[in-house]
Amino acid sequence: MNPIVYGIPNCDTVKKARTWLTEHGFNASFHDFKKQGVPESKLDIWLGAAGWETLLNRKGSTWRKLDAAVQASVGDTASAKKIMLEHASTIKRPVIAWPSGAITVGFSPDQWPL
Repeated sequence: MNPIVYGIPNCDTVKKARTWLTEHGFNASFHDFKKQGVPESKLDIWLGAAGWETLLNRKGSTWRKLDAAVQASVGDTASAKKIMLEHASTIKRPVIAWPSGAITVGFSPDQWPL
């Protein structure tokens, strides 16, 4: 089995991760949030593995464009999940599902379960 990279294709961090994986012999498949949506059942797994604080990207432009009241309403897993399902770009990228079952968030090859 090969890893699955979840994200959006024009994200620089996703591009870096996909390039790194290819250069290191991984034939990773790609799940495009823009075209395929955010799989809710997978989001639950990611939230359980990484926690909502890690998975929610509060530094990106999508988050910054949200109304301050919406931002303030996020304080737990359920509220973060709601925002991530409504605004896929608020999910920190890439999320990688590894053949071992491990889930990683972001571009950190030194922390990946290779």
